[in-house]
Amino acid sequence: MKFLLTGEETERLKFRLLEPADFDTWIELFKDPASAGFLGMAHLESPQKQCEEWFSRCEKRYQDDLGGMNVLIDKNTGAFIGQCGLLIQEVDGVSELEIGYSILPQHRNLGYATEAARKCRDVAFTNSYAGSLLSIINVNNISSEKVARRNGMKKTKRTIFRDMPVNIFRIEKKDWEVGTS
Repeated sequence: MKFLLTGEETERLKFRLLEPADFDTWIELFKDPASAGFLGMAHLESPQKQCEEWFSRCEKRYQDDLGGMNVLIDKNTGAFIGQCGLLIQEVDGVSELEIGYSILPQHRNLGYATEAARKCRDVAFTNSYAGSLLSIINVNNISSEKVARRNGMKKTKRTIFRDMPVNIFRIEKKDWEVGTS
């Protein structure tokens, strides 16, 4: 499972795999209608179905070695904060490595998404997983755009992904290297 950050840590967070026991905590994300829409799951009729689909997608990614979302745990409190990870995605017919992130509503605007996304970026570039990384962000998700920009990414195009209008944000490894030297 090459692209997973299991066992990695940041200043405030630990990364681990998603487990079936996490379902009741994670369903809270889908009780926020905007979150379900941003993740392309608004067509599913309930938070229960949306969360079931999320877990199914995560498990399939893990099994097929396509990266995936890692659970983010607060190192001080043990609280489940959200998820973040490196995922192989196909955008406009091209397979690329994405940094994806979703934070539970009660933990938003505290810098967790930026902290986790930067860790994903650094792990991907340090291990030469890709020459560039992207984040696929629903055009209405301004908060996620801010995270992408704080992660050194720039908007490169608008496209359709999973029947949603999205902006593609990207960072090149060479630009990251300049910032780390």
